[in-house]
Amino acid sequence: MAQTFEELVGIQRAADQAHARVEELRELYGSPTAHKWTETQTDTYETAWRAWRDLARDVQAAVTEYAKAEGQPRSEIEADVKKAVRHPGPGAHEA
Repeated sequence: MAQTFEELVGIQRAADQAHARVEELRELYGSPTAHKWTETQTDTYETAWRAWRDLARDVQAAVTEYAKAEGQPRSEIEADVKKAVRHPGPGAHEA
């Protein structure tokens, strides 16, 4: 499952978008302890949360594998990926 840096950035973007969706649903639905969510709301939220969790897990595994293959510290690769996601453009990664 060798990844390129650009693929790591894509996976991180997908994870960030999934997280944004979870936050959007929390804002839209309010706290489930303040008022009971409908079954549809609960299912929608849980599906979004699982998607975010799975993508976050996938990006973590891919970053670890990439760092090992490149012989670089994992923390540096993770920081580079997050920087590239937040500030896209040429020269975002020097590997």
